[in-house]
Amino acid sequence: MKLYLVPTPIGNLKDITFRAIEVLKEVDLILAEDTRTSGKLLKHFEITTQMQSHHMHNEHKTVNHLIEKLKSGVTIAVISDAGTPAISDPGFLLVRACVEHNIEVDCLPGATAFVPALVNSGLPNDKFVFEGFLPVKKGRQTRLLLLAGETRTIIFYESPHKLIKTLGHFCQYFGEDRQVSVSREITKLYEETVRGTAKEVFEHYTNKPPKGEIVIVVAGKK
Repeated sequence: MKLYLVPTPIGNLKDITFRAIEVLKEVDLILAEDTRTSGKLLKHFEITTQMQSHHMHNEHKTVNHLIEKLKSGVTIAVISDAGTPAISDPGFLLVRACVEHNIEVDCLPGATAFVPALVNSGLPNDKFVFEGFLPVKKGRQTRLLLLAGETRTIIFYESPHKLIKTLGHFCQYFGEDRQVSVSREITKLYEETVRGTAKEVFEHYTNKPPKGEIVIVVAGKK
């Protein structure tokens, strides 16, 4: 009985590891955030392992059943649509339950969006805070006020249709002169990183609405 967390490419399919392919072929079951998205990846690498849906809307209900499967000797791999499972994606609840039941967990190294975005930003990366997605409504202002005083580099995930709103909030709560780096479509054909003050980056994307997956890196308070 063993649970594997297997990172999948965040864009370029060549970023998957040999070991990831090997594990996905050998396990008894793959838990996928979206079986349609993951189905394309598995087909590309000729992986025929059975898949089951495992996402934020059903993971609370399925954990106990999955633990029983693991106890019976089944080996399971968890994958998300892109990147490393449990990092702003499903996986944490099952890992925690496995730890509680002394079931072995093995997380493979691999693709995750925030590391290349942090390195590409040119901002200090010796100490940083990963925030993931900000609260949509409730608690958003409180979180931003708290982070305004953070001296370490801060990393956020954001969707393209909320980016301008979030950059506006950074201008408001962190100051227009705070250094910001926005990386989008990492590893994909139209990958880009836009760096500047919060105001400059806000104005850039106001004039050029963004597309694709986005990571925002914000300098800490001086």
